Amino acid sequence: MALKLDEQNIEKSIEHVNLTPLIDIMLVLLIIFMVTSSISLESGLDIDIPKTTSATSTKDNTAIIVSLNRDGEVSVQGGRVKFENLMETIRNAISETKSNLVIFEGDRHSHLGKAIEIMDIAKSAGAKRFAIAAENVK
Repeated sequence: MALKLDEQNIEKSIEHVNLTPLIDIMLVLLIIFMVTSSISLESGLDIDIPKTTSATSTKDNTAIIVSLNRDGEVSVQGGRVKFENLMETIRNAISETKSNLVIFEGDRHSHLGKAIEIMDIAKSAGAKRFAIAAENVK
């Protein structure tokens, strides 16, 4: 008889698992993830951004970020893109974000000719406004 009572108690205790601590931990992890992911611009490439003392910041959160590293590799919104597909990728990003602002993020050792070519492609793809990413040094 004592064995049956123990089995019933075990079954009752399993029915009432308290999920509140687990949910609290998940919410804290979600908040930490959201805060840390929104702080940095992700370009997808290792880029040494030029430094300036007169940089201004843009308040537009829906800009398309186009990056060029020193080896000539290009990424749009953090995803690497072949140069042949750049116009189509930028055009798709403009239509998805409903923004015509392109922020160009170029490595300071990259070639200027390639940067101008990328900006020209972005303009042909529908970009109306441009910004160049730079690190503000005071």
